[in-house]
Order: sequence, then C-alpha cells, then structure tokens
Amino acid sequence: MSDVSLGRLGDFLRSRRARIQPEDVGLPVFGRRRRVPGLRREEVAQLAGVSVDYYIRLEQGRGHNASDTVLDAVARVLRLDRTEREHLLDLARPSRVADTPTQTPARPGVRVLLDMIDTPAFVLGRCMDVLAWNAPADAVIGFSAMAPGARNMVRHAFLDPAARARYPDWAAVAADTVAYLRLEAARHPDDGRMAALVEELSAGDATFRRLWEEHQVTEKTYGTKLLCHPEVGEFEVGYETLTLPGDADQLIVVYTAVPGSVAARKLAALTGDAGGPAPLSDAVASGTASASV
Repeated sequence: MSDVSLGRLGDFLRSRRARIQPEDVGLPVFGRRRRVPGLRREEVAQLAGVSVDYYIRLEQGRGHNASDTVLDAVARVLRLDRTEREHLLDLARPSRVADTPTQTPARPGVRVLLDMIDTPAFVLGRCMDVLAWNAPADAVIGFSAMAPGARNMVRHAFLDPAARARYPDWAAVAADTVAYLRLEAARHPDDGRMAALVEELSAGDATFRRLWEEHQVTEKTYGTKLLCHPEVGEFEVGYETLTLPGDADQLIVVYTAVPGSVAARKLAALTGDAGGPAPLSDAVASGTASASV
C-alpha cells in the first residue's frame, strides 16, 4: 500500500467518524467536554466489535489485511452509503484496482456515436479529461475554444473564469466535481497525473483545497444541472453518464431535456445552426490523450 493511500485511508475514516455524534448511535453523553468532534476511535472500535488497537492500526493504514467482515462493520458504524463503502475498500485495498498509467483516446466508433446524438454529449476519461465531444456540446460548453490542456472538467470548474457564470449553482457543481475526483483518485492511487492535478489545484484554489479536505465522495451517474449561456440565459438540463464497454475509465455524458420544454427550446436555439460534427480535441485528432496535469 502506498504512503499516499495510507494517508487517505486515515483521513477518510477520521472525517466519517467526526460527523457522527455519540447519541446518534446510542452511546451515553456525559457533561465532560469531548476533545474530538464526533465519535472517538475507541467508540468506533467498540461498536464495530474490534479491539481499539486494531482500529487504530486501520486508521494508520496498517490494516491492509482487514477482512470484509471488519470493513463492513466499520462501514456500518460510520453509516457509510454504498459509494462511501466502495471508497473505503479502494483505500484499504488499492491492489484490487488494476491500474493503467496512460490515458487512451476515445475510439473512432465512439466519436461517430457522438455525432449521431443530437443533444450535447461528450466523453470523459481519467482525471476528468474531455476526450471528445459533439457539436451540440461544443455549442453549449465551448470545448473547441479551450486550450487543449484546459479541456478537463476539474480545471474548467475551478480555473476557467467563465465557469462561475456558466453554472449559476457553481458551489454545488464544484463540490460534486471534487467528490467525484476524490472517488476516482482512490481507484487509481498510483496515477501520477491524478496526483499532480490534485496538487496543482490544491495549491492554486482555496475552495478546491477545502473541498478536497472534506473527503466527500459521490458517483456522477445521473442528475440535473443548471446552465447559463450568454445567448439564451438560464436553463436546466438532465444528464446521464454511461460507462463505455471495454474501457471503464471512459464515460459518455449526455445532456437531456424534455421535448417541448423551455430547456429543449433553448438547446435547439443554441445547437440548431451548429451543423456537422464539432472539431475534435487535439488529443483525439492526433490519437493521443490531452494533457490534464
């Protein structure tokens, strides 16, 4: 287990127990001032049915042989949801992830598929790089106007001045972006590009640094997003995220709108004259991954 993973595991466990109060789990609360927020380590150990020394070793990253039973018990005590439990397993057992150090470009067939979709759609790769997009996505987000190294949804959210205007609920977008990146970082603990991206943004943006230190994790499978475009104003779209068969590191994100809705009309106004496929990113055109770090 790498030193980076060890630190992440301990930080994650401490952040999860800090949010649970003793009374939440039926423990007595006395008048004495508690020195730590939330549950103490010995309280987690007691509730999980393990020794205090064992749980301390787990928080220190020395519990890499922890059984499923122990990890399930800790997850139950800390009230982890399904995504958080998977995150705990990734942190405790990074060897279970078969890592691939290099980014692969979007396949030609995937780029053809994007051009057949008449609503905004784009492909995300490792580190949330934008690998390819269709004309409607370019009309709405403006990928082709970005420098190749900036075609990354984390950089876009935190380093592109236009992002705060593009996303009226920017705080929620920023939090979800960091929470998903945190999840991906645990799945690829030895990815130097991921580590460099986190280091760069932690040093350059206080909001990113604060959100990263909160250790929130979330999947981005579907939901809604409020957008604001200078030509048509605000509108809300749905989004669906699909994992590409044959490459679990690549996702297709598709924006949706109910036919006849205000959002659908505004999307049509933005994309109706787009015509033809969008110019692909330098990475896709040349067959290499775009740099994100």
